[in-house]
Amino acid sequence: MKTDQYEAHRGCFKDAATLPGRPRYKTAVTRMTALYHRDADVRTPFGRDYTRILHSSAYRRLKYKTQVFFRPRNDHVSTRIDHVHYVASIGRLIADFLGLNGELTEAIAIGHDLGHTPFGHDGEAALAEIVRKEGLGGRFWHAANGLRFVDDFELLSGPDGRQYNLDLTYAVRDGIIGHSGPVNRPLFPRDEVIDLKAFTSPGQYAPFTWEGCIIKIADNISYLGRDIDDAVLLGLIPASTRRVYAEVVDRYAKATHMDALDVNNANVIHLMVTDLCLNSTPERGMGFSEAARTAMAEVTALNRKLIYFNPRLDAYKAYGHEVIGTIYRALARYAEEPDQRPYFRAQFPSLTRGFEKWLTDYMEGFAPDKRSRALACRWVYKNQDGDPGIREMKRAAVDYISGMTDRFIEVLYREQVVFKSQPTPYISY
Repeated sequence: MKTDQYEAHRGCFKDAATLPGRPRYKTAVTRMTALYHRDADVRTPFGRDYTRILHSSAYRRLKYKTQVFFRPRNDHVSTRIDHVHYVASIGRLIADFLGLNGELTEAIAIGHDLGHTPFGHDGEAALAEIVRKEGLGGRFWHAANGLRFVDDFELLSGPDGRQYNLDLTYAVRDGIIGHSGPVNRPLFPRDEVIDLKAFTSPGQYAPFTWEGCIIKIADNISYLGRDIDDAVLLGLIPASTRRVYAEVVDRYAKATHMDALDVNNANVIHLMVTDLCLNSTPERGMGFSEAARTAMAEVTALNRKLIYFNPRLDAYKAYGHEVIGTIYRALARYAEEPDQRPYFRAQFPSLTRGFEKWLTDYMEGFAPDKRSRALACRWVYKNQDGDPGIREMKRAAVDYISGMTDRFIEVLYREQVVFKSQPTPYISY
């Protein structure tokens, strides 16, 4: 690639960046509830969002959540928090080159996967099946769950010491729920300002900002090569299998007159980011060349065949479904059989106390005498004349499970399966 090709595209989106004075900015920085104000605060609205996410409990739990491979013995295999930072790095690189708001891009990036369940996409599938079979309302997928967490469940201390909802800006919330779905054509941000709860399926609406479009694309770039490297590290696929990926890269390089490179994570990112930056304009949209789209589709298909649906992972997938199903069934019994709750407290202390705290914090009137006065958050679940319905409690069970880490839900599972006659000490969520 020649230098003048890069310079012709550098900053080409600068007039469309989500910045003060631009048409979308006022809507982009709107919050559900006004945050407290400090006269000496040096942060921008999106800078505040970044730090609010960074200090949230859901963000910290990402380091113990599966990316692709559950509980890897090799410390260098990616977890969910690693993936989030790969996306942030790629997204910021693209935003800076194109002249868009890098701060907004990074805020969306570190928040985009807060809704992931234990056991990764297999855990997501298990909870989606429960929601469907139990008729708990709508479709469950991780991006919608991420919006649910940042809107309703994640809390931070305010200047008065009370716990408040995150109340992120519209642009960041939109980027979280809008990042899912395929990228098989150039992206353009939508013009409409919608209630984000109107999303009923992944990819239903385009993001509201160009920065949100970046994260949707960066998410796809980030895992292509990384998952290959991780699979080789774990011995899931032999290193020699890289040659089938190399054939794809060779075809792409020839089609775009680029030098062929070895197939590894760094080079895949380099090729895809470069292609995106050189083929995106506000007029054409944000996207790849035809050769790059073909290469990404081929690599994704290979990953699905050789990694994601590798028969060697079947036992792990079955285990994840069993663990989540067991914990959900226990909590469903808690909801359906109120007279058995003393038994649950004695026999399954970690599960029961943790769930009761969740209900106390978020279900109006569940245990008002036990609710901390420090909580100033919105109610999520409603009572019917002071009596919480079974359906509401089951939905609360899904929410509670979805926020757990892999290792925490395993502790609860062992309490159910192994230690029924020997209750374990209470473990805090």
